[in-house]
Amino acid sequence: MAAEEENEFYLRYYVGHKGKFGHEFLEFEFRPDGKLRYANNSNYKNDTMIRKEVFLTPAVLKECKRIVSESEIMKEDDFKWPEPDRVGRQELEIVMGNEHISFATSKIGSLLDVQSSEDPEGLRIFYYLVQDLKCLVFSLISLHFKIKPI
Repeated sequence: MAAEEENEFYLRYYVGHKGKFGHEFLEFEFRPDGKLRYANNSNYKNDTMIRKEVFLTPAVLKECKRIVSESEIMKEDDFKWPEPDRVGRQELEIVMGNEHISFATSKIGSLLDVQSSEDPEGLRIFYYLVQDLKCLVFSLISLHFKIKPI
């Protein structure tokens, strides 16, 4: 049982806002059982929600864990990060072993937003980790389903 807890891995990322086209968001999660869940909701030009689920091999999950671990995001704190606002919000929740961390911040438009924050180093780590994770998820989804996620 202790070994299972040590290897437990869960990650959820959400970015979204409520605006003129309703609730638009991108969300994905890596679950401990290897399932990757992906949802992209945009009502722009009457677009519909895209939902995809796929099971990942242990090697892919291990790589995701490595990306998260090497980013050192688990050492960060979102106390000085910009609060979610009307422009939107981002959430990142990670469980690795017996560590559980959750972040919430506003949408980041560019590195300029990161540099002008009260905690540029911590927010930079978050920003690049999210970019890496999005890249991984989009690659996995497009490889598996042969679609082009937005």
